Amino acid sequence: MIHLLKTSVGRLRVIGFLEGVSLLTLIFVAVPMKYYFDNPSGSKILGPVHGGLFLLFVFNTISVGVEHRWKFNTTTWKVLIACIVPFGTFYIDRKILSKMKADRDN
Repeated sequence: MIHLLKTSVGRLRVIGFLEGVSLLTLIFVAVPMKYYFDNPSGSKILGPVHGGLFLLFVFNTISVGVEHRWKFNTTTWKVLIACIVPFGTFYIDRKILSKMKADRDN
């Protein structure tokens, strides 16, 4: 996993994974804690963490898109939409980001 941090696409993949995991944790742990057990502490912590990771993913997607000269209408928008759809970051990592050869060779 450390090798992913050496490239911009690799860092985007890691951020996407963390963003996806934070969403799943928020939905399946923090929200039930808040509404079923009347304990909002998980939502208070995970909500801002997920929001920060979401923004980091968006900014990094735009940065990587500019750096790699992605066409907005073919690649960039797909990656941006992925962070809005639940499980989208995992899907886009598998279908697009993991197959990018330019960063593997660096």
